[in-house]
Amino acid sequence: MSQPEVADSVTLERDDVRILRALQIDPRVPFATVATVLGLSEPTVSRRYRRMRRAGVIRVVGMVDPGALGQSRWMVRLRCRPGSAAAIAEALAQRDDIGWVALSAAGSEVTCAVRSRSQEQRDDLLGRRLPRTAAVLDLQASVILRQFIGGRGHYWAALAGTLTPQEESALGGGDVPFTEQPVVREQSARPRAEDEQLLAALATDGRATLADLATAAGLTPGRASRRLHALLSGGVTYIDVEIAPQALGYRARANLWMRVHPARVKAVGRAMARMPEVAFAAAVSGPHNLHAAVHCHDLDGLFEFTSDRLGTLPGVETMEISPVLRHVKQAGTRVAGDRLSEPPSAGTRR
Repeated sequence: MSQPEVADSVTLERDDVRILRALQIDPRVPFATVATVLGLSEPTVSRRYRRMRRAGVIRVVGMVDPGALGQSRWMVRLRCRPGSAAAIAEALAQRDDIGWVALSAAGSEVTCAVRSRSQEQRDDLLGRRLPRTAAVLDLQASVILRQFIGGRGHYWAALAGTLTPQEESALGGGDVPFTEQPVVREQSARPRAEDEQLLAALATDGRATLADLATAAGLTPGRASRRLHALLSGGVTYIDVEIAPQALGYRARANLWMRVHPARVKAVGRAMARMPEVAFAAAVSGPHNLHAAVHCHDLDGLFEFTSDRLGTLPGVETMEISPVLRHVKQAGTRVAGDRLSEPPSAGTRR
């Protein structure tokens, strides 16, 4: 597979892209390990990572998984009055329970992902606040039934092939069978009151050191290490690697709302999960039963991708293509000018 392109004001070199892929495999891997596996020096890995972070190319953040807390996630489409969508999108992006916000339909539609940690929080947003907003003309909410790519452990495949199989294996990756997980799972662990500050620190920097996490949470480093392990192993939180698509040359983005024959939804979702253009794909409720977020190099590439590759998959019946005018929030990170914004309280950590 050819190396991803570089773009605009940020020039990514081959070793930068290799470091990005190493972090996808293990977001908290020590830089010393990355250096050994990739044949670089530890200062070089650290310097390149910090440069990409300052440029808004990458963010490593801790995300709470509402599915591990017994809560469902929703995709919401808002049709708004002319001139009001941008303000609504900005207001939604400020909420901790909104993980993804985009403007589309020439700026008159807002698409967002709702990942509330409690039923009360979700019902307040979807059942009261949004329906009562005068600028919202129509609301369509679809529950996510099965996620095929995106989030915990299933990363955007655009960087597949960047490292050799031996390098991937040394970092803890390698060829493993693709298996998606149910969106809502049996609750095996819940965050404790003492965990909230630790989770907040991870949301700012998923690579924060144990010493930093301990200081933020008022714990000893040993206690912080045990709580972090419990939260990660229990599925309450995971470390997400967010990459600015335009830095890799992907300038055309779109939401796809597809109707697939019920017997083929799994097969189509799994096929899409392996495509480098697809950053997120999930089975959803409602008139469209499969939703995806895709990145292509340009609009012509988007046309070719949707017509020649997706449109020919067995079972695909209809497809609505909604080009993204502007990303406002990507997972847990605000977006400014196609670059990932540094959280206000974040420093430049490892």
